This record gives sequence, C-alpha cells and structure tokens, in this order.
Amino acid sequence: MDYLKTVVPSQLVNERGSNLVVINPGSANVRIGLAPQETPFNIPHCIARYTNQTPKLNVRDQTLNSQVTTSQHMDREKAYDVIASLLKIPFLDEEVANNSFPRKIGRVDGYNPQSGRKDMAFTWASVYEQETNSSLAPERPTNEGQIGGSLEKHESKEPSTSERKYRGFICGEEALRISPTEPYCLHRPIRRGHFNISQHYPMQQVLEDLHAIWDWILMEKLHIPQSERNMYAAILVLPETFDNREIKEMLSVVLRDLCFSSAVVHQEGLAAVFGNGLSTACVVNIGAQVTSVICVEDGVALPNTEKTLPFGGEDISRCLLWTQRHHQTWPQIRTDILTKPIDLLMLNRLRESYCEIKEGEVDAVAVVHSYEEDMPAGSHKTRLIALNVPPMGLFFPKLLVPDVYPPPPRSWFHDYEDVLEDTWHMEYPRRPDMADGLFPGISVGLPMWDNYPVFPSKPKKEEKVGLAEAITSSILSTGRIDLKRKLFCSIQVIGGVALTHGLSPAVEERVLHTIPSNEAIDTVEVLQSRTNPISVPWKGGAILGVLDFGRDAWIHREDWIRNGIHIGSGRKYKDSYYLQAQAMCYINS
Repeated sequence: MDYLKTVVPSQLVNERGSNLVVINPGSANVRIGLAPQETPFNIPHCIARYTNQTPKLNVRDQTLNSQVTTSQHMDREKAYDVIASLLKIPFLDEEVANNSFPRKIGRVDGYNPQSGRKDMAFTWASVYEQETNSSLAPERPTNEGQIGGSLEKHESKEPSTSERKYRGFICGEEALRISPTEPYCLHRPIRRGHFNISQHYPMQQVLEDLHAIWDWILMEKLHIPQSERNMYAAILVLPETFDNREIKEMLSVVLRDLCFSSAVVHQEGLAAVFGNGLSTACVVNIGAQVTSVICVEDGVALPNTEKTLPFGGEDISRCLLWTQRHHQTWPQIRTDILTKPIDLLMLNRLRESYCEIKEGEVDAVAVVHSYEEDMPAGSHKTRLIALNVPPMGLFFPKLLVPDVYPPPPRSWFHDYEDVLEDTWHMEYPRRPDMADGLFPGISVGLPMWDNYPVFPSKPKKEEKVGLAEAITSSILSTGRIDLKRKLFCSIQVIGGVALTHGLSPAVEERVLHTIPSNEAIDTVEVLQSRTNPISVPWKGGAILGVLDFGRDAWIHREDWIRNGIHIGSGRKYKDSYYLQAQAMCYINS
C-alpha cells in the first residue's frame, strides 16, 4: 500500500497494465487499446455484412423519423432566431447585409487543396477480398485479415471480375465508406446509448455484431489472437446510459465470446475524473449521440445527479446541413446521411473543422464533396455561413430536432425482469462440475460478489432540457452549498464535441445565467482537460484497472460462464456507482 501511494499512475500502468485491454464503447465510436498506450484506437462502432438478399447497401436501423412536423419546423426556426440574437447575427430569414462575396462558388473538379485533411475527400471502400499472406490468424475466415488498413493498398492489383469475391464483413470507418450500390447491410449495434434493438435488429444479432467488431479490433489493431486472450484481462468503461441487462450482456461478450481471463466494469463518468487526475468534478460527456452529466465527489459518483440528454455531435452535424440548405449555401448535390453513411463522415469532418461558438458572423470557404454510387467524389467549393449556430443547439435543443434516430424501444426489457431481480434466495440444482465455492445453494451469494458495490436499479430518464439546465440541475441536486460551489468551479467537459472552439466559455456563461438567484453561487469554471477529451474516460479506465482497490470487483471467466450467464444461478451483476475513494490519493500523488 505504501508503494501504491508513492508511485505515479503512468509508472503503475506501465508496470501492471501490459496485459490489460481497456474497452470504452460509445454509440458511434468505440475506443480500445492496451492500458500502457498513450491513446486508444478510436473506431466507428459499426459493421457491414455481405448479403445476397438486397442489391444495394441497406442501413439496418429502427424506423427512422425523417419527417419534420410543422410544429418542429417552427420550433427549430424560433430556436435559430433566439441563438442569432445572442450571437448578434442576422435572423434566419434576414439577408446578410453588405455581402460582397457570392455564397456558392461552385464545383471544382480535380481540386487538390493544400490545407490538409479537413478538405480531403473520402474514398469508397474496397469490398472485395484481396490475395494476402496474413500470418496473424490463419485459422480465421479469409475476409477478416483484409479489413484493416488504407484503401490505397487494395487498389494496386485488381483481380478480374470473375475472380472477385466479396468480403464477408467490413468494420469501422471502411463500413461507412461502402458505396450504396454494394450488397451490404450496415449494422450499428448501439444507438443513443442503448443496444440498437428493434423488430428488424434482434438482440442476438446486436451481440454478434459487438463481438465481431471488438474481435476484429483485437486481431487487426492490437494483434491479440483469441488463442492468447487467456493471458489478458479486460476493463469495460461503460457510459451511464446502459441498463443492467446491457452491462451483463457485454460482460458475456468479453468473457465468454472474446475469451478474456477476467473483466471489470467501471463507470464512464467516474473513469473520466480519474483520467484527468481529479477527485471531485461535474463530468459533462458530449458524445456523438448522447450527452450525459454526473457529479463525482471524492472519487464516488453520485447517482441522483445523473442527467442524460438525447443529442450529441451527430445532431450538430445534421443541423449544420439544415442551416446551409436553408441559406442556400449548400451545393445542389444529394447529401443523405440515412442512405449514405459516407455523407455523415463528411458532415462530421466539416463540423469539427469549421464550427465554433463566438459572437458575430462566422463564415468559411470550404470544400463540400458529393458521393454518387461508385463515382469518385465530386468537389464543390462553397462559402458556409452561420457556423456558430449549430453547436449552440446544445443549449437550445429544439434547434437539433427532429430526432432522425430515435432511441431504441425499451419494451424488450419486459421479457427479462427476472434477470434484473435479485435471485439468490431461490434454490437451484447443483451442477456436478461446479466447485464448492461456486455453488450458490440457498440464500448464499457467490464469494466474488460479497464486496461488490451495489447499483440501485432505476429507469434511465432522458431530460428534455438544454446543456446549461442539465448541468445546473445536476449540481444543485447535491444539496450542500460547499459541494455545489466546488462543483460549479470544477466542470469537466469531455467527448468529441468538447474540442469545439469556444464551447467552454459558452458553458460557463450559460450555466452562470441558469443558476437561480437565490443560490449563493457567483463563479462557474470549466476545467481544461489534461489530455484529449475523447480518450479521458479510456485513460481513467486504464488507471482504475491497475489500482489494487478494484481487485474485489474483478470477474473471472470461469465464474461468469458457470454462474453469471444462467438466470438465477447466483447474484446478478451490479453496476459500479459506489467505488471506494481511497485510491484518489494515488492519483494525486
């Protein structure tokens, strides 16, 4: 223990983390890497499977709501004008005065900008298998060894049409770059912070897709074949949005299907605090599809402070497209994020490159690309305007509606109520191969659960408010004035959207204006992240994984397969809200 108090976290991670794989799954991206890595692989959380049932790319999702109702349209326009007034820019239908430049500049074929990645076009993914001598996984299907890497290396030697064979599945960004004419079905196993389950996408398929994506990353990126995974342990850093049932299924994927020797689950908000070397903070995680807020005091997450907002970076990207189309600055091209995922990649890059929050008119000359079937990308140089409006939708969420991808239906949970209930008071027959310590018997819990923290089963509510209201409500719910003051000065903004220029000052200003006048709070501060905001929870998970205090929480593969997966055969899995604060002294030393 004395050693742990003197060692620095990075040294501890390097010493003990060489066989720890940290997995931080999100709705749109998954971050996976070995604990000692500086940064994880950040890979789109999707898989495209070859199908001979449909002649072209099919996006497997629940019913998509792409119709804007009249009231939604009016609410969006009103929100735009409120934001325009705050930013001191023209209202939605006002002409921009003194405009001496043409809005649309036009198509520029062969345009080759020198400004770097942000103006580069995406290329269609190669969907055919290539001859290769991959020694990494000789026992695996031939299509898996060729999924990683750049498109360019696949194009050097084209086989004849008769020799071509479609790849069985394609993961990550390549899956989003498949031409709409190709016979693939795109699956996104997680949507809006939950399993993307629907009548068209059953739970078993969701779990198979999760397994396939994570297995591919382990093979192709981390070079850990299944035969060696019994030497590795997994740390799951999970968003607060997941329900107990979903957490349990992901543990089964990690232990049963991916064959890790053991695993532990840590909460994303709590891991984020560890990742930045803090002990107390209000963690605001703005992801691609969900924004979550939770307060942490002395290394313990406070469940009653949790807030979930159903919007994120992808909604800002959609709003960027809507804004440009309304102002007629978008080229006359067919941009459709529902049927062409490559268009969403382009919009996300435009948002990351050009959107910011500041007063006054924010314009930029940008290159927009059109992607038609198997044709090379077309380049269209145009002047985008009002680039400071879309990110303000975080504070005025009506600007971001309609919700093109509604959250998955929750009705499927009703079939599994017995999994969510404590069942160790029931008697079950003993299996002959079960060791004495593993048999639950009557009213006896498994030893591995005895010191495991308890998570209160409660429905996850989504808030229909803006970011400033959610932060303020979360902090005020802590009750104590000393803690409230500390939290308002310790706001930690993480996630991809946290990189938006001007976001932190906007959060400080909007939150300060949202605090009720009867609260004795006069200071709000957003702390600067010590590392990339995208990977902070992942980094915190790596640190949590090597600290001794978490040892009781580790679940071993044999225990889980024999007990955890069978309904009623031992204590159910509990989430990890109540983690001991004793490790914080190791972080700050």
